[in-house]
Amino acid sequence: MQQTTVMLDHPGWIATGVGHARAVRTESGVFAVVCRDSGGGHVVEIDLVEGAGAAAPVVDVVDPAELDGGDAIAAGLRAAGPVSRLRNPDLWDAIATSIVRQVIRAGQARKLYREFSRVHGEHVHTAAGEALLFPTPDVVLSLPDEEFVRLGMAFKKRPLRTAAEAYLELGAKWSELPAADLVAEIQSVPRIGPWTAGATVADVTNDYALYPFADLAVRTWAKRLAPAGSWPDDEPRFAQVWQELAGDQLSARTLLTLAWGVRHATGVAL
Repeated sequence: MQQTTVMLDHPGWIATGVGHARAVRTESGVFAVVCRDSGGGHVVEIDLVEGAGAAAPVVDVVDPAELDGGDAIAAGLRAAGPVSRLRNPDLWDAIATSIVRQVIRAGQARKLYREFSRVHGEHVHTAAGEALLFPTPDVVLSLPDEEFVRLGMAFKKRPLRTAAEAYLELGAKWSELPAADLVAEIQSVPRIGPWTAGATVADVTNDYALYPFADLAVRTWAKRLAPAGSWPDDEPRFAQVWQELAGDQLSARTLLTLAWGVRHATGVAL
């Protein structure tokens, strides 16, 4: 049986000498999450750091053996084996992460997210080393313009502030909405469009049918997985082809393809 690997796409995952460490907030606590290499696969350890009686964050496992079809995408994903992914239990962090990721490359977004968190977020000790929490909405709103500029976040200042204000007002309501409704609802916030909203809700739910599945990342890795395929370059036509290929397994195929891309793009050295 193939061992599961962890999808380490979120910039909160930090490589250490003994694995990858991440900290996450829930409604009632803070958890340290550690991903260790067990020799061919990953083991995830979750420990409560702050709070009492808090429900642990959820890790979902997606098994490509359950994919339908004999196409090259499915074959490549089956060869890669099962993938587990931590649902982000912190809607604010998911929104902020998607905003930081807007327009720029993933590597640059990771650097900005981590430095902003290092300077203004919370440092959390884990069994694999230090992890970071992104600054809370209150902290984001308290920072002067100059601090965003100093940390290379000048372009992110306005959307982060606007989102922080909206989250403080509406976050409790948003957290109770069905996933599809949440995608629509948070687009009422200026500077949050379909891509940001879809990426945010996919991060929180692991439902990657809600992810903007025709974006550059999915298109890139689909072509790498199946180079002989005839893949449209524009998003609308690619979306149609991808949906037809995936059928009712759109979420699984999209998540697994992105996870495959993370591994092949970075060698898991995030």
